[in-house]
Amino acid sequence: MDVMLEVKDLTKKFGEFRAVDNVSMSIERGKITLLVGPNGSGKTTLLNCVIGVYKPEYGKVIYDNVDITGKKPHEIVKMGLVPTFQIPSPFYKLTVLENLLLAYQGNPGESIIKCVFKNSWVKSESEAMDKAFKILDLLELADSYDKLAFTLSGGQLKLLEIGRALMADPKMIVMDEPAGSVNPVLAHKIFQNLRKIKDELGVTLLIVEHRLDIALDYVDYVYAMHMGKIISQGSPERVFNDEKVIEAYLGGVT
Repeated sequence: MDVMLEVKDLTKKFGEFRAVDNVSMSIERGKITLLVGPNGSGKTTLLNCVIGVYKPEYGKVIYDNVDITGKKPHEIVKMGLVPTFQIPSPFYKLTVLENLLLAYQGNPGESIIKCVFKNSWVKSESEAMDKAFKILDLLELADSYDKLAFTLSGGQLKLLEIGRALMADPKMIVMDEPAGSVNPVLAHKIFQNLRKIKDELGVTLLIVEHRLDIALDYVDYVYAMHMGKIISQGSPERVFNDEKVIEAYLGGVT
């Protein structure tokens, strides 16, 4: 297996409480991996350890063969591991296009020195625009490019959050509930777009999602957590027929 992300014996504690308890997992490059479990099982804490928000007490996070344990979130993003969050937070008074352009990496026009030399940044500005419109086309948001972000629906805001992540040239995106609080039609659209991102751009995806009735149709592999531990892994069919997973959901933390 070609591994993009490996978590090795990871433990994160809050006081004496082990929110993540000796977790190991391997995320295959170019696949969509789903992380599930009842509320309070440690999923979001695990993601926050991966993206650098939390530093684990024990264990390692290996991304693309590099140990990133303890690195700062902005350092991890520059390496191509980009998060999206459960609650989108765009610049609400900017347009959809402007939100994407702000996420573009390395524009020389942002340099205090280079900004006065037009020839140093005009080409980059043009490339950023081309890239933004390609992403808007991919996410079916091109018709909304000039809409202010605060006018978008909940589902469109989720797609905008994904678009901003794509502007950072990710090799891998870590997503916390991309279809949360979205109606079923738009939730399916979001996951259809995630499949396009995987298939057309080759981006690896690690997703936490509670909309299991929708997500299971689109993912390649599943890990299930309960009380800070991985209790099952494998194909969607295998994991959701596992008695340990069924028991965790029926009697798990709520």
